Amino acid sequence: MSKILIVNAGSSSLKFKLFDMPAETVLADGEIERINLPGSIIKIKYGDHQEFKETQDNITYQSSAHLMLTELKNIGIIQHLSDIDAIGNRIVAGDHIFSKTTKIDQSVVEKIESLGEIAPIHNPIEAKYIRIIHTILPQVAQYAIFDSVFFRDIPEINAIYSIPYDLTQKYHIQRYGEHGISHGYLTQQASEILKSDQLKLVTLHLGSGASIAAEINGKCFDTSMGFTPMNGVTMGTRSGNVDPALVPYFMKRLNLSAEGVIKMFNEQSGLLGISGKSSDMRDLESTDDRQAKLALDIFVNRVVKYTAGYIAELNGADAIVFSGGIGEHDEWVRQEVCDRLAYLGVEIDTDLNHQQQPGHLETANSKIQILLIPTNEELAMVRSVQANQ
Repeated sequence: MSKILIVNAGSSSLKFKLFDMPAETVLADGEIERINLPGSIIKIKYGDHQEFKETQDNITYQSSAHLMLTELKNIGIIQHLSDIDAIGNRIVAGDHIFSKTTKIDQSVVEKIESLGEIAPIHNPIEAKYIRIIHTILPQVAQYAIFDSVFFRDIPEINAIYSIPYDLTQKYHIQRYGEHGISHGYLTQQASEILKSDQLKLVTLHLGSGASIAAEINGKCFDTSMGFTPMNGVTMGTRSGNVDPALVPYFMKRLNLSAEGVIKMFNEQSGLLGISGKSSDMRDLESTDDRQAKLALDIFVNRVVKYTAGYIAELNGADAIVFSGGIGEHDEWVRQEVCDRLAYLGVEIDTDLNHQQQPGHLETANSKIQILLIPTNEELAMVRSVQANQ
């Protein structure tokens, strides 16, 4: 038996789960929200529906890692920090360098850090937490589980851009994607539900960060995110696809650096930028504001474009899979997306959609099956860590 801690670090939150392996029992499920902001919140669910919750102001990256480990000890989940046998870290970008889950040493964390150009709002923070945790638990092995690994199978026709081929090769310019851990898990779960590993799927990981992927027989065929996670559909604060000529245009008009424009596309665009109000679907759906409605319509429009495009690429699909915070909990989005795909024979059962239970959502007449599968990136990650110990 071993205890493995899974860490998913973001710029403003730290999510974590402690597993007892190989039983795959979740001992604790926690999150620290609003890092470096007033009213930071620590939440840990454990035991028989027990919950620890506390609010502090301006919890830093350093203190959040300490709190995560200290509170696991304080509430009795572990007796000593040394009870933790291994730690798995979600890493967005592995580039061409990493092709599998990797044990972390100094050179690995430096490479993760260097890939910040590809995932600027992910890799640097993830590397920071690896370093912080190492100072607290220097004897505990840490592992990196890369989102990009699932997308290494994308055929070249979909992986590369229409730029000079020698530059593609020299600088390893290709579609690296994001949410690969989730899309891989969804593909596996769909295969189990449909009792086949010979499937054509379109998986929709819809959340504040959103991506869509097409899979054939368990391998990724295409994905909406690109060289960076900014590409693809409209997201909470990310623009999704934009004309690259907008970068020099805004540099001149707004007197910004290239990095400043990219930051605007990453942090001030998407649902937030269009609505001018919020990046949260729940906020936008609760108002009649014109810009909020426009943001919602654009989000659905982009999801439909990618989904329909992938069904065409696949020459038909066996199933569409909804997942992620929006995909799992927003029945309006699922209904709208499926209604706009009705011309392809997609027909969602309104009652099943309203019940929001995992499993089949299609009617008996639907030509493509519709699945609701809650993603479980942490479970996929802990299995990978155990397999590589």
